[in-house]
Amino acid sequence: MKSSTFRRAMNLRPPFLFNSIRVLGISDDYTEAKVVLRLRPWNRNYVRTQFGGNLFAMTDPFWMLLVMHQLGNDYIVWDKAGAIDFVAPGREDVYAHFKLEPTIVDQLRTRAAGGDKVLHWFETQIKTAAGEVVAVVRKQIYVRLKPKAR
Repeated sequence: MKSSTFRRAMNLRPPFLFNSIRVLGISDDYTEAKVVLRLRPWNRNYVRTQFGGNLFAMTDPFWMLLVMHQLGNDYIVWDKAGAIDFVAPGREDVYAHFKLEPTIVDQLRTRAAGGDKVLHWFETQIKTAAGEVVAVVRKQIYVRLKPKAR
């Protein structure tokens, strides 16, 4: 699927659409994605800052999706674990940028070549437009070469 079509489909998903999360872009080769979480009256928490669940949701699928598209159909790719560290209150729109380096993709292929499961941690900083870090999200991705491809 073209990345522009995929981006539009992601923006229509209810968890994104109803929480003011927008995918700004996905590179044609699926190595990068950019996402924004707009601060709106309906997605603020009690103290009028970005709701932590939305901060995590804006990052949730992207490492898995980028890895999945890069590795192709011969691999099983799943989210395994996640963690978020709240650094500062988000009092404005916040952004996340995901960049999957080719060396990481090569490492995942090499480590999974024998059919073993591979677990890899990725980290994303959620920032304001001025570059202030609001949260750091870590996601662990599971990768395994499918039996038919071994």
